Amino acid sequence: MHPSLVASIKSVALLGLAFGVWVGATLASESASLLTPAQVRTEAELLAAARANIERIRKGEASIVVTDAAGRPLPKVHIALDQTRHEFLFGNLSEEVFCLEPDEAEIFRQRFVRLFNYTELTVKWTPYERVQGRPDWQSLQRKLDWCREHGIVPKGHAIGWTNLSGTPPWLLRLPPEQATDLYRAHVLNLVGGFKDQIRMWDVVNEPVTTVPWEYALRDAGRDAAGIATGSRYAVAQIPFEAFVPWVENSYRWAQQADPTGDFHINEFNIVSKRDVREKYHRLIAELLKRGVRVTGIGIQAHEPRDMWFPPGEVVASFDRFNDLGLPLHITEFIPQSSGQPITGGWRQGVWTEEEQAAFAEQFYTLAFGHPAMASIHWWGLSDRMIWLPGGGLLDRDLNPKPVYRRLDRLINETWMTKGRVVVADARGTAAFRGFYGRYEIVVTGPDGQTRRYERTLSKTGDNRWELVW
Repeated sequence: MHPSLVASIKSVALLGLAFGVWVGATLASESASLLTPAQVRTEAELLAAARANIERIRKGEASIVVTDAAGRPLPKVHIALDQTRHEFLFGNLSEEVFCLEPDEAEIFRQRFVRLFNYTELTVKWTPYERVQGRPDWQSLQRKLDWCREHGIVPKGHAIGWTNLSGTPPWLLRLPPEQATDLYRAHVLNLVGGFKDQIRMWDVVNEPVTTVPWEYALRDAGRDAAGIATGSRYAVAQIPFEAFVPWVENSYRWAQQADPTGDFHINEFNIVSKRDVREKYHRLIAELLKRGVRVTGIGIQAHEPRDMWFPPGEVVASFDRFNDLGLPLHITEFIPQSSGQPITGGWRQGVWTEEEQAAFAEQFYTLAFGHPAMASIHWWGLSDRMIWLPGGGLLDRDLNPKPVYRRLDRLINETWMTKGRVVVADARGTAAFRGFYGRYEIVVTGPDGQTRRYERTLSKTGDNRWELVW
Protein backbone atom coordinates (compact mmCIF):
# COMPACT_ATOMS: atom_id res chain seq x y z
CA MET A 1 0.00 0.00 0.00
CA HIS A 2 1.18 3.53 -0.76
CA PRO A 3 2.88 5.11 2.29
CA SER A 4 0.54 8.08 2.17
CA LEU A 5 -2.45 5.75 2.44
CA VAL A 6 -0.92 3.97 5.42
CA ALA A 7 -0.31 7.27 7.17
CA SER A 8 -3.82 8.45 6.44
CA ILE A 9 -5.39 5.28 7.80
CA LYS A 10 -3.77 6.00 11.15
CA SER A 11 -5.93 9.06 11.56
CA VAL A 12 -8.40 7.65 14.06
CA ALA A 13 -10.74 10.59 14.13
CA LEU A 14 -11.07 10.77 10.38
CA LEU A 15 -11.48 7.04 10.12
CA GLY A 16 -14.28 7.07 12.64
CA LEU A 17 -16.06 9.86 10.81
CA ALA A 18 -15.65 8.21 7.41
CA PHE A 19 -16.78 4.86 8.81
CA GLY A 20 -20.00 6.35 10.12
CA VAL A 21 -20.70 8.31 6.94
CA TRP A 22 -19.95 5.35 4.71
CA VAL A 23 -22.05 2.86 6.70
CA GLY A 24 -24.93 5.30 6.84
CA ALA A 25 -24.78 5.88 3.10
CA THR A 26 -24.36 2.28 2.07
CA LEU A 27 -27.01 0.69 4.26
CA ALA A 28 -29.56 2.04 1.80
CA SER A 29 -27.92 -0.06 -0.92
CA GLU A 30 -29.06 -3.66 -1.27
CA SER A 31 -25.60 -4.90 -2.26
CA ALA A 32 -23.92 -2.99 0.58
CA SER A 33 -26.19 -4.62 3.12
CA LEU A 34 -24.64 -7.95 2.13
CA LEU A 35 -21.10 -6.86 2.96
CA THR A 36 -19.33 -8.66 5.78
CA PRO A 37 -18.05 -6.62 8.74
CA ALA A 38 -14.52 -7.08 7.40
CA GLN A 39 -15.55 -5.70 4.00
CA VAL A 40 -17.25 -2.73 5.63
CA ARG A 41 -14.07 -1.98 7.58
CA THR A 42 -11.92 -2.32 4.47
CA GLU A 43 -14.06 0.08 2.49
CA ALA A 44 -14.19 2.54 5.38
CA GLU A 45 -10.41 2.46 5.91
CA LEU A 46 -9.55 2.91 2.24
CA LEU A 47 -12.08 5.68 1.74
CA ALA A 48 -10.92 7.47 4.87
CA ALA A 49 -7.35 7.30 3.60
CA ALA A 50 -8.41 8.59 0.19
CA ARG A 51 -10.35 11.50 1.68
CA ALA A 52 -7.41 12.42 3.88
CA ASN A 53 -5.19 12.36 0.81
CA ILE A 54 -7.62 14.56 -1.10
CA GLU A 55 -7.33 17.21 1.60
CA ARG A 56 -3.56 16.91 1.54
CA ILE A 57 -2.68 16.59 -2.16
CA ARG A 58 -5.54 18.26 -4.04
CA LYS A 59 -5.34 21.57 -2.18
CA GLY A 60 -2.73 24.27 -1.92
CA GLU A 61 -1.98 27.58 -0.23
CA ALA A 62 -2.21 30.93 -1.95
CA SER A 63 -1.03 34.31 -0.69
CA ILE A 64 -2.87 37.42 -1.81
CA VAL A 65 -1.56 40.99 -1.86
CA VAL A 66 -3.95 43.86 -2.61
CA THR A 67 -2.46 47.25 -3.49
CA ASP A 68 -3.56 50.45 -5.11
CA ALA A 69 -2.16 51.60 -8.46
CA ALA A 70 0.81 53.19 -6.71
CA GLY A 71 1.73 49.93 -4.99
CA ARG A 72 0.48 50.93 -1.55
CA PRO A 73 -1.20 48.10 0.41
CA LEU A 74 -4.95 48.22 0.94
CA PRO A 75 -5.63 46.97 4.48
CA LYS A 76 -8.77 45.29 5.78
CA VAL A 77 -10.34 44.72 2.36
CA HIS A 78 -12.69 41.74 2.02
CA ILE A 79 -11.68 39.11 -0.52
CA ALA A 80 -14.31 36.58 -1.68
CA LEU A 81 -13.09 33.49 -3.52
CA ASP A 82 -15.08 31.03 -5.61
CA GLN A 83 -13.51 28.24 -7.60
CA THR A 84 -14.85 28.01 -11.15
CA ARG A 85 -12.72 25.25 -12.67
CA HIS A 86 -10.64 22.27 -11.59
CA GLU A 87 -6.99 21.84 -12.42
CA PHE A 88 -7.50 18.07 -12.15
CA LEU A 89 -8.91 16.57 -15.36
CA PHE A 90 -12.42 15.17 -15.03
CA GLY A 91 -13.42 13.86 -18.47
CA ASN A 92 -15.99 12.13 -20.61
CA LEU A 93 -16.62 11.38 -24.26
CA SER A 94 -18.07 14.40 -26.06
CA GLU A 95 -18.49 13.36 -29.70
CA GLU A 96 -22.16 12.51 -29.18
CA VAL A 97 -22.89 16.24 -29.31
CA PHE A 98 -22.32 16.20 -33.07
CA CYS A 99 -25.04 13.57 -33.58
CA LEU A 100 -27.80 15.58 -31.89
CA GLU A 101 -30.27 18.17 -33.10
CA PRO A 102 -29.41 21.75 -32.02
CA ASP A 103 -31.76 21.86 -29.02
CA GLU A 104 -30.51 18.57 -27.64
CA ALA A 105 -26.91 19.46 -28.47
CA GLU A 106 -27.27 22.51 -26.22
CA ILE A 107 -28.64 20.35 -23.38
CA PHE A 108 -25.74 17.95 -23.89
CA ARG A 109 -23.27 20.83 -23.82
CA GLN A 110 -24.69 22.19 -20.58
CA ARG A 111 -24.64 18.79 -18.90
CA PHE A 112 -21.10 18.13 -20.13
CA VAL A 113 -19.39 21.37 -19.16
CA ARG A 114 -20.98 21.36 -15.71
CA LEU A 115 -18.93 18.30 -14.76
CA PHE A 116 -16.11 17.94 -17.27
CA ASN A 117 -13.08 19.89 -18.47
CA TYR A 118 -11.48 17.11 -20.52
CA THR A 119 -12.37 14.73 -23.36
CA GLU A 120 -10.90 11.95 -25.47
CA LEU A 121 -11.38 12.36 -29.23
CA THR A 122 -11.27 9.31 -31.47
CA VAL A 123 -8.28 9.18 -33.82
CA LYS A 124 -8.33 5.40 -34.28
CA TRP A 125 -6.90 4.76 -37.69
CA THR A 126 -9.77 2.75 -39.23
CA PRO A 127 -12.51 5.37 -38.72
CA TYR A 128 -10.06 8.26 -39.20
CA GLU A 129 -8.85 7.11 -42.63
CA ARG A 130 -11.49 4.80 -44.08
CA VAL A 131 -10.11 5.41 -47.56
CA GLN A 132 -6.36 5.39 -48.04
CA GLY A 133 -4.99 8.88 -48.39
CA ARG A 134 -8.22 10.58 -47.27
CA PRO A 135 -7.99 11.13 -43.50
CA ASP A 136 -11.06 12.75 -41.98
CA TRP A 137 -9.18 15.66 -40.45
CA GLN A 138 -12.13 17.97 -40.99
CA SER A 139 -14.26 16.08 -38.46
CA LEU A 140 -11.41 16.08 -35.96
CA GLN A 141 -10.94 19.80 -36.44
CA ARG A 142 -14.64 20.38 -35.85
CA LYS A 143 -14.39 18.53 -32.55
CA LEU A 144 -11.29 20.49 -31.57
CA ASP A 145 -13.07 23.76 -32.34
CA TRP A 146 -15.88 22.68 -29.98
CA CYS A 147 -13.33 21.87 -27.28
CA ARG A 148 -11.60 25.21 -27.65
CA GLU A 149 -14.91 27.10 -27.57
CA HIS A 150 -15.90 25.47 -24.28
CA GLY A 151 -12.52 25.26 -22.56
CA ILE A 152 -12.23 21.47 -22.83
CA VAL A 153 -8.79 19.81 -22.84
CA PRO A 154 -8.62 17.24 -25.69
CA LYS A 155 -6.70 13.98 -25.88
CA GLY A 156 -6.23 11.97 -29.08
CA HIS A 157 -7.26 8.31 -28.60
CA ALA A 158 -5.59 6.19 -29.92
CA ILE A 159 -2.89 6.38 -32.59
CA GLY A 160 -1.52 2.84 -32.59
CA TRP A 161 -3.72 -0.20 -31.95
CA THR A 162 -3.66 -3.63 -33.54
CA ASN A 163 -7.35 -4.19 -32.98
CA LEU A 164 -9.20 -4.04 -36.31
CA SER A 165 -10.15 -0.46 -35.43
CA GLY A 166 -6.46 0.40 -35.63
CA THR A 167 -5.57 -1.41 -38.85
CA PRO A 168 -7.77 -0.22 -41.74
CA PRO A 169 -8.89 -2.90 -44.22
CA TRP A 170 -7.02 -1.19 -47.05
CA LEU A 171 -3.79 -1.51 -45.03
CA LEU A 172 -4.03 -5.30 -45.17
CA ARG A 173 -3.98 -5.21 -48.97
CA LEU A 174 -0.42 -3.84 -48.89
CA PRO A 175 2.94 -5.56 -48.35
CA PRO A 176 3.95 -5.50 -44.64
CA GLU A 177 6.94 -3.19 -45.25
CA GLN A 178 4.76 -0.65 -47.02
CA ALA A 179 2.08 -0.93 -44.33
CA THR A 180 4.68 -0.14 -41.68
CA ASP A 181 5.94 2.85 -43.65
CA LEU A 182 2.40 4.17 -43.83
CA TYR A 183 1.89 3.60 -40.11
CA ARG A 184 4.99 5.68 -39.40
CA ALA A 185 3.67 8.40 -41.69
CA HIS A 186 0.30 8.21 -39.92
CA VAL A 187 1.95 8.83 -36.53
CA LEU A 188 4.08 11.68 -37.87
CA ASN A 189 1.23 13.35 -39.73
CA LEU A 190 -1.34 13.06 -36.95
CA VAL A 191 0.87 14.17 -34.06
CA GLY A 192 2.80 16.73 -36.09
CA GLY A 193 -0.26 18.14 -37.82
CA PHE A 194 -2.27 18.67 -34.63
CA LYS A 195 0.49 19.30 -32.08
CA ASP A 196 -0.63 22.90 -31.57
CA GLN A 197 -4.13 21.74 -30.65
CA ILE A 198 -3.62 18.32 -29.06
CA ARG A 199 -0.87 17.99 -26.47
CA MET A 200 -2.01 14.68 -25.01
CA TRP A 201 -2.15 11.38 -26.91
CA ASP A 202 -2.73 7.69 -26.28
CA VAL A 203 0.11 6.65 -28.56
CA VAL A 204 -0.43 2.89 -28.21
CA ASN A 205 -3.61 1.27 -26.96
CA GLU A 206 -3.69 -2.17 -25.31
CA PRO A 207 -0.01 -2.92 -25.97
CA VAL A 208 0.17 -6.20 -24.02
CA THR A 209 -3.32 -7.60 -24.62
CA THR A 210 -3.41 -7.17 -28.41
CA VAL A 211 -0.90 -8.72 -30.77
CA PRO A 212 2.24 -6.80 -31.79
CA TRP A 213 2.22 -4.92 -35.08
CA GLU A 214 4.19 -7.55 -37.00
CA TYR A 215 1.74 -10.25 -35.90
CA ALA A 216 -1.24 -8.18 -37.03
CA LEU A 217 0.33 -7.77 -40.46
CA ARG A 218 0.29 -11.53 -40.89
CA ASP A 219 -3.31 -10.98 -41.92
CA ALA A 220 -2.08 -9.13 -45.02
CA GLY A 221 -4.02 -10.17 -48.10
CA ARG A 222 -7.06 -11.28 -46.11
CA ASP A 223 -10.48 -9.69 -46.20
CA ALA A 224 -10.92 -7.80 -42.91
CA ALA A 225 -14.50 -9.07 -42.70
CA GLY A 226 -13.13 -12.57 -42.31
CA ILE A 227 -10.73 -11.75 -39.49
CA ALA A 228 -12.07 -12.58 -36.04
CA THR A 229 -11.65 -9.68 -33.62
CA GLY A 230 -10.56 -12.14 -30.96
CA SER A 231 -7.60 -13.20 -33.04
CA ARG A 232 -6.00 -9.84 -32.33
CA TYR A 233 -6.16 -10.67 -28.60
CA ALA A 234 -4.58 -14.12 -28.91
CA VAL A 235 -1.35 -13.20 -27.12
CA ALA A 236 -0.78 -16.12 -24.73
CA GLN A 237 1.93 -17.73 -26.85
CA ILE A 238 3.70 -14.53 -27.90
CA PRO A 239 6.98 -13.86 -26.05
CA PHE A 240 7.24 -10.61 -24.13
CA GLU A 241 10.17 -9.41 -26.25
CA ALA A 242 7.94 -9.34 -29.32
CA PHE A 243 5.71 -6.63 -27.85
CA VAL A 244 8.43 -4.05 -27.26
CA PRO A 245 9.81 -3.00 -30.70
CA TRP A 246 6.64 -1.70 -32.37
CA VAL A 247 5.53 0.10 -29.22
CA GLU A 248 8.96 1.69 -28.89
CA ASN A 249 8.92 2.76 -32.54
CA SER A 250 5.47 4.31 -32.14
CA TYR A 251 6.70 6.53 -29.31
CA ARG A 252 9.94 7.40 -31.11
CA TRP A 253 7.95 8.58 -34.12
CA ALA A 254 5.48 10.52 -31.96
CA GLN A 255 8.35 12.25 -30.20
CA GLN A 256 9.92 13.04 -33.55
CA ALA A 257 6.69 14.78 -34.54
CA ASP A 258 6.35 16.64 -31.22
CA PRO A 259 9.38 16.54 -28.90
CA THR A 260 7.37 17.98 -26.00
CA GLY A 261 4.16 15.97 -26.42
CA ASP A 262 2.34 14.29 -23.54
CA PHE A 263 2.40 10.66 -24.66
CA HIS A 264 0.31 8.11 -22.75
CA ILE A 265 0.00 4.36 -22.95
CA ASN A 266 -3.32 2.61 -22.24
CA GLU A 267 -4.35 -0.90 -21.20
CA PHE A 268 -7.30 -2.87 -19.77
CA ASN A 269 -7.72 -5.57 -17.13
CA ILE A 270 -5.21 -3.74 -14.93
CA VAL A 271 -7.49 -3.72 -11.87
CA SER A 272 -8.97 -7.19 -12.35
CA LYS A 273 -6.01 -9.29 -13.55
CA ARG A 274 -2.70 -9.15 -11.76
CA ASP A 275 -0.85 -10.99 -14.53
CA VAL A 276 -1.86 -8.33 -17.06
CA ARG A 277 -0.94 -5.62 -14.55
CA GLU A 278 2.54 -7.10 -14.14
CA LYS A 279 3.09 -7.49 -17.86
CA TYR A 280 1.99 -3.90 -18.44
CA HIS A 281 4.31 -2.67 -15.70
CA ARG A 282 7.18 -4.66 -17.21
CA LEU A 283 6.58 -3.15 -20.65
CA ILE A 284 6.50 0.43 -19.38
CA ALA A 285 9.61 -0.15 -17.27
CA GLU A 286 11.42 -1.51 -20.33
CA LEU A 287 10.35 1.44 -22.46
CA LEU A 288 11.56 3.92 -19.83
CA LYS A 289 14.83 2.02 -19.53
CA ARG A 290 15.31 2.53 -23.27
CA GLY A 291 14.68 6.25 -22.94
CA VAL A 292 11.28 6.15 -24.63
CA ARG A 293 9.08 9.18 -23.99
CA VAL A 294 6.13 7.65 -22.13
CA THR A 295 4.66 10.38 -19.94
CA GLY A 296 1.42 8.90 -18.60
CA ILE A 297 -0.04 5.50 -17.70
CA GLY A 298 -3.62 4.83 -18.74
CA ILE A 299 -5.71 2.35 -16.76
CA GLN A 300 -8.92 1.28 -18.45
CA ALA A 301 -11.62 0.59 -15.88
CA HIS A 302 -14.36 -1.42 -17.56
CA GLU A 303 -13.22 -5.05 -17.64
CA PRO A 304 -14.84 -7.33 -16.63
CA ARG A 305 -17.80 -5.21 -17.62
CA ASP A 306 -20.13 -6.32 -14.81
CA MET A 307 -17.55 -6.29 -12.02
CA TRP A 308 -17.64 -4.17 -8.87
CA PHE A 309 -13.89 -3.82 -8.38
CA PRO A 310 -12.79 -4.71 -4.83
CA PRO A 311 -11.54 -1.40 -3.39
CA GLY A 312 -8.34 -2.98 -2.08
CA GLU A 313 -7.50 -4.23 -5.55
CA VAL A 314 -8.24 -0.79 -6.99
CA VAL A 315 -5.70 0.83 -4.68
CA ALA A 316 -3.20 -1.99 -5.22
CA SER A 317 -3.40 -1.53 -8.97
CA PHE A 318 -2.65 2.19 -8.60
CA ASP A 319 0.18 1.58 -6.16
CA ARG A 320 1.85 -0.98 -8.43
CA PHE A 321 3.04 1.78 -10.76
CA ASN A 322 4.48 4.06 -8.07
CA ASP A 323 8.08 3.08 -8.82
CA LEU A 324 7.73 4.23 -12.44
CA GLY A 325 7.22 7.83 -11.35
CA LEU A 326 4.57 8.65 -13.97
CA PRO A 327 1.09 10.14 -13.58
CA LEU A 328 -1.83 7.73 -13.77
CA HIS A 329 -4.95 8.27 -15.84
CA ILE A 330 -8.25 6.41 -15.41
CA THR A 331 -9.65 5.82 -18.89
CA GLU A 332 -12.85 4.25 -20.20
CA PHE A 333 -14.61 4.05 -16.84
CA ILE A 334 -18.19 2.95 -17.42
CA PRO A 335 -20.14 1.23 -14.62
CA GLN A 336 -23.65 0.45 -15.78
CA SER A 337 -27.31 0.49 -14.75
CA SER A 338 -28.39 -2.33 -17.02
CA GLY A 339 -29.96 -4.73 -14.53
CA GLN A 340 -27.16 -7.24 -15.11
CA PRO A 341 -25.82 -9.16 -12.10
CA ILE A 342 -22.91 -7.58 -10.26
CA THR A 343 -19.87 -9.84 -10.54
CA GLY A 344 -16.46 -10.02 -8.91
CA GLY A 345 -17.45 -11.30 -5.47
CA TRP A 346 -17.13 -8.02 -3.56
CA ARG A 347 -20.67 -6.68 -3.90
CA GLN A 348 -23.78 -8.64 -4.83
CA GLY A 349 -27.06 -7.76 -6.47
CA VAL A 350 -27.72 -6.22 -9.86
CA TRP A 351 -26.55 -3.08 -11.60
CA THR A 352 -29.29 -0.53 -10.93
CA GLU A 353 -29.01 3.22 -11.24
CA GLU A 354 -28.38 3.45 -7.50
CA GLU A 355 -25.64 0.81 -7.59
CA GLN A 356 -24.02 2.56 -10.55
CA ALA A 357 -23.98 5.78 -8.54
CA ALA A 358 -22.61 4.13 -5.39
CA PHE A 359 -19.79 2.38 -7.24
CA ALA A 360 -18.90 5.52 -9.17
CA GLU A 361 -18.61 7.55 -5.97
CA GLN A 362 -16.44 4.90 -4.34
CA PHE A 363 -14.15 4.55 -7.36
CA TYR A 364 -13.82 8.30 -7.98
CA THR A 365 -12.95 8.85 -4.33
CA LEU A 366 -10.24 6.19 -4.38
CA ALA A 367 -8.83 7.50 -7.67
CA PHE A 368 -8.96 11.21 -6.81
CA GLY A 369 -7.39 10.34 -3.47
CA HIS A 370 -4.37 8.64 -5.01
CA PRO A 371 -1.27 10.85 -5.23
CA ALA A 372 -0.31 9.70 -8.73
CA MET A 373 -3.73 10.18 -10.34
CA ALA A 374 -3.98 12.96 -12.95
CA SER A 375 -7.33 12.33 -14.63
CA ILE A 376 -10.53 10.27 -14.53
CA HIS A 377 -12.42 9.76 -17.79
CA TRP A 378 -15.92 8.27 -18.12
CA TRP A 379 -16.73 6.45 -21.36
CA GLY A 380 -19.97 8.05 -22.58
CA LEU A 381 -22.35 10.73 -21.34
CA SER A 382 -25.82 9.45 -22.24
CA ASP A 383 -27.54 6.08 -22.58
CA ARG A 384 -28.63 7.05 -26.08
CA MET A 385 -25.16 6.68 -27.60
CA ILE A 386 -23.17 4.39 -25.34
CA TRP A 387 -20.67 1.57 -25.70
CA LEU A 388 -22.00 -0.42 -22.72
CA PRO A 389 -25.82 -0.37 -22.28
CA GLY A 390 -26.84 1.60 -19.22
CA GLY A 391 -23.35 3.07 -18.84
CA GLY A 392 -24.29 6.72 -19.27
CA LEU A 393 -24.62 9.48 -16.71
CA LEU A 394 -27.75 10.69 -18.50
CA ASP A 395 -30.73 8.65 -19.66
CA ARG A 396 -31.80 8.40 -23.29
CA ASP A 397 -33.66 11.70 -23.00
CA LEU A 398 -30.53 13.42 -21.62
CA ASN A 399 -31.94 13.67 -18.11
CA PRO A 400 -29.47 13.24 -15.23
CA LYS A 401 -29.38 9.81 -13.63
CA PRO A 402 -28.48 9.37 -9.94
CA VAL A 403 -24.83 8.88 -10.90
CA TYR A 404 -24.72 12.28 -12.61
CA ARG A 405 -26.09 13.97 -9.51
CA ARG A 406 -23.66 12.04 -7.31
CA LEU A 407 -20.64 13.13 -9.37
CA ASP A 408 -22.00 16.67 -9.56
CA ARG A 409 -22.00 16.80 -5.78
CA LEU A 410 -18.45 15.46 -5.57
CA ILE A 411 -16.90 17.55 -8.34
CA ASN A 412 -18.78 20.80 -7.84
CA GLU A 413 -19.36 20.81 -4.09
CA THR A 414 -17.25 18.39 -2.04
CA TRP A 415 -14.10 18.86 -4.11
CA MET A 416 -14.50 22.52 -5.02
CA THR A 417 -13.73 25.57 -2.91
CA LYS A 418 -16.72 27.91 -2.80
CA GLY A 419 -17.77 30.88 -0.71
CA ARG A 420 -14.42 31.54 0.98
CA VAL A 421 -13.99 35.04 2.38
CA VAL A 422 -10.71 36.33 3.83
CA VAL A 423 -9.80 39.78 5.11
CA ALA A 424 -6.50 41.44 4.26
CA ASP A 425 -4.33 42.47 7.19
CA ALA A 426 -2.75 45.88 7.73
CA ARG A 427 -0.24 45.15 4.96
CA GLY A 428 -2.95 44.28 2.47
CA THR A 429 -2.10 40.57 2.58
CA ALA A 430 -4.23 37.49 3.12
CA ALA A 431 -3.95 33.76 2.58
CA PHE A 432 -6.26 30.84 1.97
CA ARG A 433 -6.16 27.12 1.19
CA GLY A 434 -8.30 25.62 -1.52
CA PHE A 435 -8.58 23.04 -4.25
CA TYR A 436 -6.31 23.54 -7.23
CA GLY A 437 -8.01 25.29 -10.12
CA ARG A 438 -9.31 28.58 -11.48
CA TYR A 439 -10.83 31.14 -9.11
CA GLU A 440 -13.04 34.17 -9.42
CA ILE A 441 -12.01 36.75 -6.83
CA VAL A 442 -14.16 39.67 -5.71
CA VAL A 443 -12.41 42.35 -3.68
CA THR A 444 -14.51 44.87 -1.76
CA GLY A 445 -12.52 48.08 -1.40
CA PRO A 446 -12.51 50.67 1.40
CA ASP A 447 -15.25 52.62 -0.36
CA GLY A 448 -17.52 49.59 -0.68
CA GLN A 449 -16.97 49.18 -4.38
CA THR A 450 -16.03 45.78 -5.79
CA ARG A 451 -13.63 44.57 -8.42
CA ARG A 452 -13.31 41.14 -9.97
CA TYR A 453 -10.19 39.18 -10.80
CA GLU A 454 -9.33 35.68 -12.02
CA ARG A 455 -6.37 33.67 -10.85
CA THR A 456 -5.28 30.02 -10.87
CA LEU A 457 -4.24 28.06 -7.80
CA SER A 458 -1.84 25.54 -9.30
CA LYS A 459 0.02 22.58 -7.90
CA THR A 460 3.07 23.69 -9.88
CA GLY A 461 2.77 27.49 -9.47
CA ASP A 462 4.13 29.86 -6.84
CA ASN A 463 0.53 30.96 -6.08
CA ARG A 464 1.33 34.49 -5.03
CA TRP A 465 -1.47 36.64 -6.34
CA GLU A 466 -0.95 40.39 -6.66
CA LEU A 467 -4.23 42.24 -7.11
CA VAL A 468 -3.98 45.88 -8.09
CA TRP A 469 -7.03 47.93 -7.14
